[in-house]
Amino acid sequence: MEQIHAGVCGTHMNGLTLARKILRAGYFWMTMEHDCCKFDELNDADWIRKRIDQLTLINEKRMVAVCHGQMYQQRMIRAFHKKVKARIFEVGQLVLKRIFPHQDEYKGKFAPNWQGPYMVRKVLFGGALVLSEMDGTEWPKPINSDVVKRNYM
Repeated sequence: MEQIHAGVCGTHMNGLTLARKILRAGYFWMTMEHDCCKFDELNDADWIRKRIDQLTLINEKRMVAVCHGQMYQQRMIRAFHKKVKARIFEVGQLVLKRIFPHQDEYKGKFAPNWQGPYMVRKVLFGGALVLSEMDGTEWPKPINSDVVKRNYM
């Protein structure tokens, strides 16, 4: 009965189907249908018990996944801080501004990539700079500090 129920002779089945499969295999006893139904009930109970055990492990698996995610973020932060150096600008420093291909000042790939020098007038929060020309005229809009570099004259 256990071997046939486990699927040796086909798929997993209910009690009455199990009794018919046992009959086809050549076995018979008087209480066969009753025994097969009881055997099947005891094994759906095992299935429910196993499912409950799996459900209790879900929270543990979820916590392991969260822990792995946090450890990954910490590794990425450490790697970022190893490679990236902070660029600190001060008022009065001379800088050069990058010329992008979509700007009017762009003259082709053999022309210079930087223009300037410009003077830093204000350092704003978040890495923005207010620049001015060398004659003192201040630019109306701030510029991102990623597109400037220090000018060492």
